[in-house]
Amino acid sequence: MNVQDLHAAQQAGEFVLDVRTPAEFTEGHVQGARLLPLQELPARLNEVPKDRKIYVICRSGNRSAQASQILADAGRRNVFNVDGGMNAWTAAGLPTTR
Repeated sequence: MNVQDLHAAQQAGEFVLDVRTPAEFTEGHVQGARLLPLQELPARLNEVPKDRKIYVICRSGNRSAQASQILADAGRRNVFNVDGGMNAWTAAGLPTTR
């Protein structure tokens, strides 16, 4: 999915999962996003809702694609990978939070 669709979902209160490192997250993230670094995701799947749409973002789209696959393999449905990640988000001029 593209960042404009993510922005609409974020504005509607959907669950946004950021799988970057804490340092990257601190530099700027989508408001309301939940930080759960990719390397910790398999051990912390219980922190990701089972009954909601999940929008997954990282820096460029690579880690979020991996995380989306992990979530799908764990039985999560309605998982959306954000194309271009935070790079595309900031390039589109969308707001970030620190």
